[in-house]
Amino acid sequence: MFTFLLVVQAIVAAMLVTVILMQKSEGGGLGVGGSPSGFMSARGAADFLTRSTTVLATIFVSLSIVMAVIASVRHAPTDIDTSLVKQAPATQGAPAPAGSADPLGSAAGNAAAPASNGAVPLAN
Repeated sequence: MFTFLLVVQAIVAAMLVTVILMQKSEGGGLGVGGSPSGFMSARGAADFLTRSTTVLATIFVSLSIVMAVIASVRHAPTDIDTSLVKQAPATQGAPAPAGSADPLGSAAGNAAAPASNGAVPLAN
């Protein structure tokens, strides 16, 4: 369904670009113009191109909203992946004695000592 809507969206976008480029701008632009003896008069061509631009733009915006809703519902996460969460180590370092190598004194005496392998201990 999404792929079909995506193809329709691309076709509508191409048609919208074509219709916009066919319109006559104030500076001349890429307008095809029209002669009174041609297929459509200049006024009739302008009305047709203006209306078709409005219709195509409305279809384009509507398709964009529908596709956004379909994409958000289809790819919504159903559960939280916890496979990358680190587990706490089973053993922690022993607490340091109150007066040994503690420059702050007893205020930080309850912090765990660094592990022998150089790892930083977890906070209590």
